[in-house]
Amino acid sequence: MIKIKRMFSLFLLLGMALLPLSGAVQAAEKFKPFVLAFKGAADFDAKVKEVRDKLKAEGFRVVGEYTPYEGTHVDKAHIIIVTNDDLIKAASMSRFGGFAAPWRIGITKVGDEVQVAYPNPIYIAKAYRLKTDLEGVNDALRRALGAIETFGSKKGLSARKLRKYHYTFGMEYFDDVYELAKYDSHKAAVDALEKNLAAGVGGVTKVYRLDLPNNVTVFGVARKAGEGGDKHMDEAWIMQNVDFEELKTTPYLPYEIMVDGNKVVALHMRFRMALHRPDLKMMGQNSFMNIMSSPKAVEKALTEAAGGK
Repeated sequence: MIKIKRMFSLFLLLGMALLPLSGAVQAAEKFKPFVLAFKGAADFDAKVKEVRDKLKAEGFRVVGEYTPYEGTHVDKAHIIIVTNDDLIKAASMSRFGGFAAPWRIGITKVGDEVQVAYPNPIYIAKAYRLKTDLEGVNDALRRALGAIETFGSKKGLSARKLRKYHYTFGMEYFDDVYELAKYDSHKAAVDALEKNLAAGVGGVTKVYRLDLPNNVTVFGVARKAGEGGDKHMDEAWIMQNVDFEELKTTPYLPYEIMVDGNKVVALHMRFRMALHRPDLKMMGQNSFMNIMSSPKAVEKALTEAAGGK
């Protein structure tokens, strides 16, 4: 009996010793910013239609589409923006959650192959501090489009790091947003944006508008520097500098402007770019140094489009 008790105590101690290890293994799980859904030979236009149809069949609603650039660092690029009930519900549960309500799917032609990719819902859910992990959205996108691998970071980031993500000391966090403008009402803010985006103020134009509960409206915007404009705000110029690897991060675009009540805000580029491209070096070729002037240029362009000062 004594021997049995000793053996039981030993097994109990071993079990207790393994518990922290199990937790550490779970806590160490790493996530990457993008999901590659397809990569191979395909007709580009046919693939765009196929992606659109499959998203609709899975219950997603298309809120906008656009072609950000052609013949730059890629042959062709097309982006479809969708939402669904799960995304809209998640957006209403946390501060600035509206930035996660529209989801971006990029179809990119590089040489003889076509790539289809989208931001990783689990990664974004943690980085945007949502009160859900968007597992249902993740499953729906996988059913609709597939999931070959996640990419965009060699090692990935842990859930703990994503929840408090910033690139490095002195850089912005998720809630360190651009404060673009303020109006007397939500309607006045939305109307001003509609007018300015239609006119292309600041080189910024509308891709989509998504109205959410609780007086929140998200605009997806394209940014193009006109003749004599500041190239550092131009999305094609920026992406030529950072989107240099084999797998393209086209669905980094479009940028979002959010009307939250009577305030107009946007995610800071030093947060948004770093989150989507966490392995970019600070200096050297294809680094943040190459786009050092872009965060200010983007803020200026978005502020002008929002009617702010």
